[in-house]
Amino acid sequence: MTVTEVTEVTGTPSAAPSRQDICAAAPLRHPRPEGRDHYTISEVVAFTGLSAHTLRWYERIGLMPNIDRSHTGQRRFRNRDLDWLSFVGKLRLTGMPVAGMVRYAELVREGDHTVGERRELLEATRRDVIARIAELHDTLGVLDHKISFYADAGKASERV
Repeated sequence: MTVTEVTEVTGTPSAAPSRQDICAAAPLRHPRPEGRDHYTISEVVAFTGLSAHTLRWYERIGLMPNIDRSHTGQRRFRNRDLDWLSFVGKLRLTGMPVAGMVRYAELVREGDHTVGERRELLEATRRDVIARIAELHDTLGVLDHKISFYADAGKASERV
């Protein structure tokens, strides 16, 4: 699955809108060029660090639909699938529940008319991440205070 958005080409009024992949913050370096980008599940496991069980589960629950198959039925992942897995990994890091990720994937498949709902989902996740960062920042302050306390206590005991 590829997540794309339509962008207007500026400066060229007659140019048609183009689609660009927006899955990852920075383009991934793919192991193979487009057109020769067929990966087995074991290659995707090695590249992503996910287990084969997780990849099959993602497919089963609708998070990774439409994986190509070889003539023998083996999964054949593409660069676009690696991009999607990278994006899903970022969503996992945010703490988004699997149900939310599946909902997002469904919205992508439904088409451009769901852009607003996708944006709302990502904005809510962003707010959650910001709140978690604030909590972690406060926790870091407590740790720094305790570390400073023990460092000072260690210096005092050395003087005696």
